[in-house]
Amino acid sequence: MNRNWRKSTLCVQGGYSPKVGEPRVLPIYQSTTYKYDDPEKLAHIFDLKEEGHIYSRISNPTVSAFEEKIAQLEGGVGALATSSGQAAITLAILNICSQNEHILALSTLYGGTHTLFSATLKKLGIEVTFVEPTLSIEEILSCAKLNTKAIYAETIGNPALNVLDFEKFSSVAKKLDVPLIIDNTFATPYLCQPFKYGANIIIHSATKYIDGHANNVGGIIVDGGNFNWNNGKYPELTEPDQSYHGIKYYEEFKEKAFIAKTRSQLLRDIGCTLSPFNAFMLNIGLETLHLRMERHSENALKLAEYLDLHEKVSWVNYPGLRTHSDHKLAQKYLPNGASGILTFGLKGGKDAAKKLMTKLNLVALVVHVGDARTSILHPATTTHKQLSYEDLKKSGVSEDMIRVSVGIEAIDDIIDDFQRALNLV
Repeated sequence: MNRNWRKSTLCVQGGYSPKVGEPRVLPIYQSTTYKYDDPEKLAHIFDLKEEGHIYSRISNPTVSAFEEKIAQLEGGVGALATSSGQAAITLAILNICSQNEHILALSTLYGGTHTLFSATLKKLGIEVTFVEPTLSIEEILSCAKLNTKAIYAETIGNPALNVLDFEKFSSVAKKLDVPLIIDNTFATPYLCQPFKYGANIIIHSATKYIDGHANNVGGIIVDGGNFNWNNGKYPELTEPDQSYHGIKYYEEFKEKAFIAKTRSQLLRDIGCTLSPFNAFMLNIGLETLHLRMERHSENALKLAEYLDLHEKVSWVNYPGLRTHSDHKLAQKYLPNGASGILTFGLKGGKDAAKKLMTKLNLVALVVHVGDARTSILHPATTTHKQLSYEDLKKSGVSEDMIRVSVGIEAIDDIIDDFQRALNLV
């Protein structure tokens, strides 16, 4: 397998290399267990001295091929697939954070992630401080604590659509000597590779653009292999793990220590495993990722430009627009397109927004993004409903906000549907 292939080629052929006489297409290995002839070899696999599959809760050949393709696309040293994006986030945080520890996170996170951090992690004794993306380096550093273990951010905020200033936040992470964890769901590895800009761990909700067809739920963690875990702050990775016969992950796996521990310890215990069938389907989605992201980005820009000129629209938010506050950051970090999500508001406010959603025909009201089909949603009463009024404001969610996940249909048909619906509002 040539990891120097261009991303479009990796999308199609990465992760799986059939040998002579083997299936050309990645098979579904629908098995929980694996046969061995030598008990010593199996013992070595259990001791993590050799690679091999033990049980499909921990690893599976179909899932492994999907993981390898994502790792190749992101430029990481390894990846771990999970049953959902939320599971991926949870495992990534729990892998390095324990009770009475702290992380910094952007205030503009997806509502589900915000709730995970502010409610569920709080119950586990992990404190999260939310910082606004526009703060200076000094202001962000002032929010850190002696027990801060990570910084968490999204490449493109959901649904604020702010573009992360990687240079600023990677600088903060380096000053604190903690990893920068990036949710790259909206950008995908085709539009942005955060490891090139200072990220250390990447998260994806594979349910979105990676799948691309609203058929499968999944998540994935990618290890950049570019953080020094042996800095005295992460004993979980450097000291013996008594739940795994005293193994020291950093000593044993070096740059792959983070992903090895996540699999061997947390996936083993929590069991939020991606099924072989879902991995097979997500891999099929990846085969057209490069084509779809180009079309999503092209269509979203054209729809944003149309809405921006409409007399009933009060504002439009899309990083590809020159008027967007983060347009320069989009040009720097998203040169091949700003993805397929845009938000806008109507002059009639929240009531007009709700009415518009009932008048659309082609565009569907669904709780999803990243689908080949165009969809629409009102975040304040759905995905971000659990947030307080103040947290909604900090997340960039207003009462009149309409979020559109622009699909890959003919853009003229998408615009025609909005034009007809807007005439009825």
